[in-house]
Amino acid sequence: MSTADELLVSRAARGDGEAFDQLVRRHTPRMYRVALRITGGPAEAEDVVQDAWISAWRGLGTFRAESRVSTWLYRVVTNAALAQVRRRRPTVSLDAALDSAGEGGYGLADTGLLADTRADPAERAVRAEEVNAVHRAIAKLDVAQRLPLVLRELEGLSYEEVAEVLQVSVPALRSRLHRARVALLARLEEVR
Repeated sequence: MSTADELLVSRAARGDGEAFDQLVRRHTPRMYRVALRITGGPAEAEDVVQDAWISAWRGLGTFRAESRVSTWLYRVVTNAALAQVRRRRPTVSLDAALDSAGEGGYGLADTGLLADTRADPAERAVRAEEVNAVHRAIAKLDVAQRLPLVLRELEGLSYEEVAEVLQVSVPALRSRLHRARVALLARLEEVR
């Protein structure tokens, strides 16, 4: 997909609107999930994604293909989401987003943890509550801790990709992730 994305970016940078539309269709769902997990609200996440695409459109000519297009777009949406969070201090919890998961937000099925439909309904209910507890605990973390966890653990980016998005070295990212995981475990212990 990376080569196809690079071709689309190249075409879009030359003014090909259809190429840009293809990029939007291809990457918006992931960008929305990241924005939702950072901002906590579906409406804010939609605004963030829209702002991110405007920034991406304006920055097409500056994309240097030193990284994958998807990594560049994660960086753009992360910056837009962080700007949104800074504008509205204090940080709002993601609980509202979790409550709206069945209403077009990111649902439990998106995590892959509830994908086994053969499981006993009671097992699935317990698993659903565990997943919700993890999401609530992540939502209570400081944004600086939440961001690397969302990108690495929920979005599945590699250490190198997350480090690039956050503009830190891989060792610094590993340190941040360790602190975030420790904080997450502490939050989860509070729930038990």
